[in-house]
Amino acid sequence: MVSDYITWINDNVLGYILIGALSFCGIWFTIRTKGVQFRMIGEMFRLLGDSTSTKSKASGQHAISSFQAFAVSVATRVGTGNLAGVATAIAIGGPGSVFWMWVMALLGASTAFIESTLGQLYKERQQESFIGGPAYYISKGLHSKWLAYAFAILITLTFGLSYNSIQSNTICSAMNEAFGWNPIIVGAILTGISLFIVFGGIKRIANVSSVVVPIMAIGYLILVLVVIAMNIQLIPHVFKVIVTNAFGIRQGIGGTIGITMIYGIKRGLFSNEAGAGSAPNVAATADISHPVKQGLIQALGVFTDTILVCSCTAFIILISGLYNEPGLNGIALTQAALGSEIGAAGPIFIAVALFLFAFSSVIGNYYYGEVNIKFMTKSKTVLTIYRLCSTGVVIMLGAMSTLETVWSLGDLTTALLTFCNLIGITGLAKYAFRLLEDYREQKKRGVKDPVFHRSQLPEIEQEIECWE
Repeated sequence: MVSDYITWINDNVLGYILIGALSFCGIWFTIRTKGVQFRMIGEMFRLLGDSTSTKSKASGQHAISSFQAFAVSVATRVGTGNLAGVATAIAIGGPGSVFWMWVMALLGASTAFIESTLGQLYKERQQESFIGGPAYYISKGLHSKWLAYAFAILITLTFGLSYNSIQSNTICSAMNEAFGWNPIIVGAILTGISLFIVFGGIKRIANVSSVVVPIMAIGYLILVLVVIAMNIQLIPHVFKVIVTNAFGIRQGIGGTIGITMIYGIKRGLFSNEAGAGSAPNVAATADISHPVKQGLIQALGVFTDTILVCSCTAFIILISGLYNEPGLNGIALTQAALGSEIGAAGPIFIAVALFLFAFSSVIGNYYYGEVNIKFMTKSKTVLTIYRLCSTGVVIMLGAMSTLETVWSLGDLTTALLTFCNLIGITGLAKYAFRLLEDYREQKKRGVKDPVFHRSQLPEIEQEIECWE
């Protein structure tokens, strides 16, 4: 009953408001940055390739590299949203949902650039790395403590608690489907591994993510390419089904174009998180010479998540033709679709892949909460309680909850969280625009490695702690 009420609010109230807000910001940021997500995609790859050193230039200590920060953010993006979430969107909203996921990714990449650039601009220095995110730039830049605290509370509830419950729920469901394992036992194992990693702090989280993320993404991509090669004659039909269904020419169940758009955008947001204010929390940890660098790299993360990984799942499901089968939803649909293409190994592969996808998301989601717990309080006791809840209590609850309950709650808190962040980035976007102009000017002058100094923004120099 509660799940049905939350779903109604998501679909009929927050869903449409969220579509409007994200679309407005994505279009505005794309125009004002002159299509930064398209024009500078080559620079994104160059920066990602160059970001191999973790030696801190600012403090002389071992810090978090740009690539490690990228890996942690991709770890949270590439999770159940890519496997179970895409399947849910297609099962309920139809194949056209995939089109709207693509649209929001293309527009959302500019939003991701703005928020992560601001995360870098307003970051604070810690002993071995930096810390920052929307709570910090809302508090310092907008001087709105209440909004900053509202964001901090919401992101802790959303990522550290609700989303980790979703990841746990999907892992346990996949393991039960593939191997018949008891969800409680799987949840207990996941809890133990997660606690070991998160008590090692951001450096251990970054080290694990930088290893797991490339392995899982490349492995999944190779498998999908094999499936596509086996069904190459169906690819034109798959694109046709996606596009025609996106504009209301529907097949099977799912309802109207409004439902198609809502599920595509909601699942896209849950997956790539552009505008939600999550990635800036880890983007701020990177030790770089100019804030724009991490903004560009995080924009690339949106493409990696939605255009690449989510599309892989969508193609498998649509090639199989099982999306209209009654009773198939979530991870079960993805497993069944892959099983129809490669046999009995399909559900097993998805279960293993999902464990890596979702597990990396669990530790990344935890860190987003940690950053904001530290913003609200310096109490180590509170932080310890949060660690135990985020990687212990909610994982076990997720293992025993229903899919509908955890997804509905996640959608609701994500919408509220996103609204807070969009207020922050629209109010401070002018500084990200100026930083981008400065970066481009330095590149035009032949500067290979642009550098930023806070004196370049004299009106807010006192609000910026780093960038001496």
